[in-house]
Amino acid sequence: MPDYILELRHISKSFPGVQALKDVHFQLKPGEIHALMGENGAGKSTLIKIITGVYQPDQGEIYFNGQKIHFRSPTDAQRLGIAAVYQHVACFPDLSVLENIFLGHESFDPVTRKINWRELRKKADDLLESLDADFSPSSTMGNLSIAQQQIVEIAKALSVNAKILIMDEPTAPLSRRECEDLYRIVENLRDTGVSIIFISHRIEDMYRIAERVTVLRDGTYVDTWKVPGLEQAQLVRGMVGREITQYFPSRHIQIGEEIFRVENLSRTGFFKDISFSVRRGEILALTGLVGAGRTEICESIYGIAPRDSGRFFLEGKEISIRSPEEALSHGIGYLPEDRMKQGLVLDWDLVRNITLASLKSFCQRGFMKQDQEREIAARLINDLKVKAAHIYVKASTLSGGNQQKLIVAKLLTSKLKLIILDEPTKGVDVGAKTEIYRIMNKLAEQGYGIIMISSEMPEVLGMSDRIVVLREGRKSAEFETAAATQEAILEAAMTSQRRQAHAIA
Repeated sequence: MPDYILELRHISKSFPGVQALKDVHFQLKPGEIHALMGENGAGKSTLIKIITGVYQPDQGEIYFNGQKIHFRSPTDAQRLGIAAVYQHVACFPDLSVLENIFLGHESFDPVTRKINWRELRKKADDLLESLDADFSPSSTMGNLSIAQQQIVEIAKALSVNAKILIMDEPTAPLSRRECEDLYRIVENLRDTGVSIIFISHRIEDMYRIAERVTVLRDGTYVDTWKVPGLEQAQLVRGMVGREITQYFPSRHIQIGEEIFRVENLSRTGFFKDISFSVRRGEILALTGLVGAGRTEICESIYGIAPRDSGRFFLEGKEISIRSPEEALSHGIGYLPEDRMKQGLVLDWDLVRNITLASLKSFCQRGFMKQDQEREIAARLINDLKVKAAHIYVKASTLSGGNQQKLIVAKLLTSKLKLIILDEPTKGVDVGAKTEIYRIMNKLAEQGYGIIMISSEMPEVLGMSDRIVVLREGRKSAEFETAAATQEAILEAAMTSQRRQAHAIA
């Protein structure tokens, strides 16, 4: 039996003006969980598309179970048992789970030539049971959570007897508990003989489940290491090409007077009686478990979602916010968690995305002042160190970290006083995270008030001045960051207010 179920040797791939991969190597053992890591733009996606038959390499060789192969299409890869589960699940939301699993490879009755729904139902039941799914094959796909939809995608891969399963950033949209459930599923698949390529920006994912890790940087192969005994500093150095000695920049900012205050904000079914304030130059963190109401509170502040009651004060004066346009007019900006759907128009170029929120300021007598628009966009792209070939490339061509910077650039074309950042480093690599932290610090130094929603405890403790903890839609605790600990924050996020009050008494 060959040592590797999949082996790629000297793989190179280029596109017009871009060398995506150059002399890359990768080896996957039978029944192995192998992490593939690197910064955005390192070449991971291109490599995966070569493995799944979407792209053909310009140079190099691919071996499957020791035999040299050539994929002419994704169908060739599927026939060999290679399947992929992506971060953004591609499904048919109005169809059932069963229909999504078997779409394209249905079972037909040999006599009637009709779909054998009974047989498919039995297979779907068995697949979902093996994955410990808590929903039935008849459930409508669009009604499932992201974590549940990922289980369906895994079931779909197993329905065609996948021998190699590629998982691309599967934990990015998941809560801590959902991540643990996914880890268990992945480990069970490994134990049944499935080989898994696990792509993630989260270093904790690699240490939790992977046996080996391969790192790419700028389209080239860096190295492959065994995970046990691998130091994080060595891994990060391999990914970014330099030593990162300080993830969170030093903060020496003079915090000023109160700039924004929320009083008794409530929305039935989401949150109740929320009050907090933000000062100039301050980064206030909102944290808590998934479902605590963090995003919903900020959506109400920004006018995206209605509120039942509550008051807003900006620089001491009460203001009304009923729409994002009204929020912007008061100097409040919002970077949403889902940059792909809510933050950018992916088919538009960088200039149009940056100026979208402030088009009126670039209009004169019904005509756009394109020279001014281009000048401001170019300056912001340079100031925020957005990596792009030029200012007219589509936003979809940027890496995740550069897309986040692009949204910040869009916010800065308006005259803002308060910036809300919802999971600002979600789905971006280590190097991009440090850049985004630098930008946040710079904005705070300039006197902006910042509300940061974050699920990452090191980020909360490393970047904020104060921390508001939410639990089940209520404010559970508030800490000065200098006096906060991870244990205290987690206890506040998981303990009811009644129990806390009893403990204090």
